[in-house]
Amino acid sequence: MQQAINKELSTLHKIDKTNTWDLTHFPLGKSVVGCRWVYKIKNNSDGYIERYKVRLVAKRYSQQYGMDYKEIFALIMKMTTIHTLILVALVRQWHISQLDVKNAFLNGDLPEEVYMTPPSSVSHDSEYVCKLKKTLYGLKQAPRAWFEKSSDVFSSLGFVSSSHDSALFITCTDIDHIIMSLYVDYMIITRDDNDGILILKTKLAR
Repeated sequence: MQQAINKELSTLHKIDKTNTWDLTHFPLGKSVVGCRWVYKIKNNSDGYIERYKVRLVAKRYSQQYGMDYKEIFALIMKMTTIHTLILVALVRQWHISQLDVKNAFLNGDLPEEVYMTPPSSVSHDSEYVCKLKKTLYGLKQAPRAWFEKSSDVFSSLGFVSSSHDSALFITCTDIDHIIMSLYVDYMIITRDDNDGILILKTKLAR
C-alpha cells in the first residue's frame, strides 16, 4: 500500500510537468482545506487482486464559499445525446472510440487561492501548508475547472460546442466529420476514419 501512496505522490508532482502544490507558510486570514487518502483494490476479471490504488482527495466539506470556491456548476453530457451519437455512428458505420482520461481533474486550472493541509507521508514543517496549483480531486470546483480546460483544448483543435448540448463537440469539413462527447472524465469519439481517431488521440494526449 505504501508503494501505491508513493506512486500517487509521484503523479501529483508530474502533472503537466509542474507540481500540484507548493509548500508555503500558512497565510493569516486564509482557511485551510483538509485532505485524506482513499484506498481501493482493483481486481482482475478472475477476482484476483490486480493492484492497489490510492488517491489523495481534498475534504470538500471543509471548503468555504467565497474563499475556497465560487462557481462549481459543471456541464455534463445528456444520456439522450450519447444514445444519439452512438445511433449516428451505427447508421453511418463510423468508428467509435472511448477514452478514460487518467487523473483528469488534475489538468484543471485552479482560479481560486486554496490552501490545504499537507497529506501524511509528506514531510513538512508544522507551520507549512500546501498552496494548490491544480484542482485536486475532491475540490468542489474540480469538475467545472476540468470541463473548462477541456473545452479550451477542443476549441483549439477546431471543435465547436453544440447548441443542443454543450458537452457535445463537433468539427466538420468537406472531407471530414468528427463528433466528440465529454462525460465527466470519459470521452466518446466517432469518425468515419479510424486513423483519424488515432491522430486526434495523440493531439489530446499532448
